[in-house]
Amino acid sequence: MKKQEKSEQTVVVGMSGGVDSSLAALLLKEEGYRVVGLFMRNWEETDEDGQCSAEDDYADVVEVCEQIDIPYYTVDFVKEYRANVFSEFIADIEKGLTPNPDILCNSEIKFKVFYEEALRLGADFVATGHYCRVGENNGQFQLLKGIDPNKDQSYFLHAINGEVLNRVLFPVGELEKTKVRELAQKHNLFTKNKKDSTGICFIGERHFQKFLSQYIAIKPGKFKTLDGKIVGKHQGIAFYTIGQRKGLGIGGVKEDCGEGPWFVLDKDIQSNELIVGRGEMHPALYRDELWTTDLSFIQKDQLEDIKFPFKCKAKIRYRQSDQDCVIEGMDEKGLRVSFPVPQRAITLGQYIVFYLGDICLGGGVISSMGQNYWELGKSLPISLVV
Repeated sequence: MKKQEKSEQTVVVGMSGGVDSSLAALLLKEEGYRVVGLFMRNWEETDEDGQCSAEDDYADVVEVCEQIDIPYYTVDFVKEYRANVFSEFIADIEKGLTPNPDILCNSEIKFKVFYEEALRLGADFVATGHYCRVGENNGQFQLLKGIDPNKDQSYFLHAINGEVLNRVLFPVGELEKTKVRELAQKHNLFTKNKKDSTGICFIGERHFQKFLSQYIAIKPGKFKTLDGKIVGKHQGIAFYTIGQRKGLGIGGVKEDCGEGPWFVLDKDIQSNELIVGRGEMHPALYRDELWTTDLSFIQKDQLEDIKFPFKCKAKIRYRQSDQDCVIEGMDEKGLRVSFPVPQRAITLGQYIVFYLGDICLGGGVISSMGQNYWELGKSLPISLVV
């Protein structure tokens, strides 16, 4: 069979209106592909200022696509986003968890319904502006970290179906962010100076408490210390996360001098209380084991091929450096993972993602944790304290 030339292959690029997807489209066109821009509408509500960020982003997509001379279209996934991402996000928030909607956004929208729609429209490949790469080993495609360690987004893509990777391109995954900005400036892309997006996937940056209050009941409660002393009132467990320092409103008095700031150490969901303590290195913030459920691995049979105990690296939050860990095996609580060095602020509802070098294996939701070092009466390793 004759190998298709790039000029005969169509790449549908998920255009967000940002600089990364804009440059991805340009680079693919320069490589000789037939490039089509496709913009997703996943959220229709306006922000606090009455602005619809989706409209603004789409206007930027139009400018870029016309500038680099590629066709562009829009698709509407508002119903799918609400049903498969936002509703799950709200349900977890109501349980007192700290979910990461970007994970579901990628697995359920960008690399599922969007991917399927792109293929239906005739795409040979689908591309996005994610800082990731695709590798291949013995005919199996792998999700690899992006070249730029400060921008790598494989953490957010660990739950996608690995079978799609044979038709996915990540043009900016081979570049550092500074180079992306440099190239955008060189080609005078319309989005060259646009700031990176932040906030909830497709919803944007909002006043978190005000936004969530539209969807969940606010239930104020008490801040308590480990010895049961009440030190303040919180606005609702949903608005706080383990390890949080800012916004507690219970510090800063002169007589507390020398004890350090307050941090959220734990959540007591049943009593609607937040457990707090003084100091960033409080032993109650550290644990050396967790359990994970709702597992997703890039290769479906990957977990079956692992011999326990299995040593690898892991992240328990985005931007964390890779941590040594041991996947101990399955038990009644899920997949048990231990750490040679205790981890700070392990948080229920967040994800743990596993790596072997640059290869992202997959991960799961943190569903339970071992006892913290305060409960165990253990001191933190000197390597953490120094």
